[in-house]
Amino acid sequence: MQKILVVEDQDDLAHGLEINFRKEGYCVLRAGTGEEAIKIVAQEYPDLIVLDVMLPGMSGLDVCRELRTKAIEIPIIMLTAKGEEIDRVVGLELGADDYMTKPFSLRELLARVRTRLRRQTPPREPLPRYRFGHVEVDFEKYIATVRDEPVELSQREFDILRLMIRCRGEVVTRDRLLNEVWGYEDYPTTRTVDTHILKLRKKLEEDPSNPRFIVSVYGGGYKFLG
Repeated sequence: MQKILVVEDQDDLAHGLEINFRKEGYCVLRAGTGEEAIKIVAQEYPDLIVLDVMLPGMSGLDVCRELRTKAIEIPIIMLTAKGEEIDRVVGLELGADDYMTKPFSLRELLARVRTRLRRQTPPREPLPRYRFGHVEVDFEKYIATVRDEPVELSQREFDILRLMIRCRGEVVTRDRLLNEVWGYEDYPTTRTVDTHILKLRKKLEEDPSNPRFIVSVYGGGYKFLG
């Protein structure tokens, strides 16, 4: 499980980010000061840091500077209530990877977090072919069959199925599907995800109304059990 350190002195904002990151399947660490953040990084070495610029005592800029001085290359997304260009420039010059100004879109922040973490993750082995139940899918040739009969799937349906299979047994949220299949710069609505999942069930499940492989997780998203 990937770890995100949230460094934010506003309890309500920090708590909200923690809840949403946990829903996405991340382990969340929290710090209310820069000094505390430095200690947590040394002890836990998180995969990504969401760092507020305006902190009591040691500022977020100071934290960023110290981490980079120590050759710690953990991705850092900086948050600030200031809209001044100088803050953005200084933060990026100190080694921050990204920058968002408050108030910000939670969905966009989640998308940027996924993007940064994906860049840190080694490429996964290709998934050429997979079989579950009476279904066989060839992801290289984009061919799907049910009981040896061909079934037509769209490119998007192949992409959704590939992600679900890679994450089999895990809850895949609608936002994650939107980000990794559609891309956060081309967000449709979460309802679009439900529509595509419904189509996949109709094509691949023996009983689409009572799916065996692509199941819903209340309040979370979907899980593949093949």
